[in-house]
This record gives sequence, C-alpha cells and structure tokens, in this order.
Amino acid sequence: MSRKIELIHVSKQFGQEQVLKDICHTFEPGQIHGIVGNNGSGKTVLMKCICGFLPASGGKILIDGREVGRDMDFPSNLGIMIETPGFLRRRTGRSNLEILASLQRKISREQIDAAMRRVGLEPELNKPVSQYSLGMRQRLGIAQAIMEEPSLLILDEPMNGLDRAGRREMRTLFASLRDEGRTILLASHLTEDIQTLCDTVCEMDSGILTELTR
Repeated sequence: MSRKIELIHVSKQFGQEQVLKDICHTFEPGQIHGIVGNNGSGKTVLMKCICGFLPASGGKILIDGREVGRDMDFPSNLGIMIETPGFLRRRTGRSNLEILASLQRKISREQIDAAMRRVGLEPELNKPVSQYSLGMRQRLGIAQAIMEEPSLLILDEPMNGLDRAGRREMRTLFASLRDEGRTILLASHLTEDIQTLCDTVCEMDSGILTELTR
C-alpha cells in the first residue's frame, strides 16, 4: 500500500500572485504528515495540486513515481476532504454516501454503513443533512473520504466543528488508518492534533514549505 508523494520544484501562480514557491519535499508512505500554516499560506492550494484539482504552474508532483497531470489526471485510490464538504441537504447522510459511491461502484451499502459507524454516525438515522450539526456534517465528510478504503488520504482541517471528544475520536481513527498502512496528509491549525498524530510536520508560510524538527 505504498503511496509516496514527491514534490519537485512545484510552483503555482494565479495571475501575478505566486502562491506556491519552488516546493521540494517527499512525503514517505505509511505515515501521517502534518501541514501547518496560517490561512492563505498555500496549504489548501498545495493539497488541490496533489489531488489533480489544480495544475501546478511549474515542477512535478509524483505519486509512487507517476506524474499527476501527465501520467494520470487524478491519483488513484485517493480519499479527499478539502474545505467544507458539500452534501445534498434534503437527503440523509447514508443516501448522500450511496450517491457518491455509485460513481465508482467499488463498495457495498454494508461498507458505507461501516464507514459511517467508524466515524461515529448511525447509518439508519432518518434525518436529512440539513438537520445535522456542524460536527455531524464534518464526520460525514470524513466518512466519504475513508469509505472506499483509500491508500492515500488528503484531509484539510478535518477537525473543524468537532468538540473535544469528537477530535479525540478522530485522532484515534486516523492513527488506526495509518497503522493499516495508509498515507495521510493532514492540514490542521490545532496544535494538539499535530503533536499527537503526526510523524512529520511541515510549515507552509507564504507559499514556502519547510519541514519542522519533531
């Protein structure tokens, strides 16, 4: 389940604005890699480039030696939670996940239900997402990211909206996913998440990525 991410002189511009600046870094497989930085520092843009949602303006992004945007449009076997998850508000959580799962037809309803339970949601809850609390919607977003059992997870502020107990539950979940051999990129502004969970930590500051000593 090796998912090595190599960033080779990666840059990204929007017009005259240089958002990512000559980033060179390797994220080794089977670890949780934390990325910290202020809003607007470039964390989310970097994650979108790794996912293939945004093309890099320069350099290369390699996943297991294959270049994003050349050898593949999007990395395979990837789970993503970037920014606020968008769901059909009039449908239940399970219904939303069933619709998403139907795109690739890789998993069964039982696997969807298992992912929901793993994040602390009850699949049989007959309540539309519009009536979910912020924390429940966040858990549902994590469920959609993990339900197809991806080997690579990219999570942008996954703890937003969760109370202390919820954050503790998700830290336990993410640690167990790592122990299963998955590679996780995790952006968080919460020091406790980074210190407790992450095997490596990088800081993004004005588009420059620097590895911090643990």
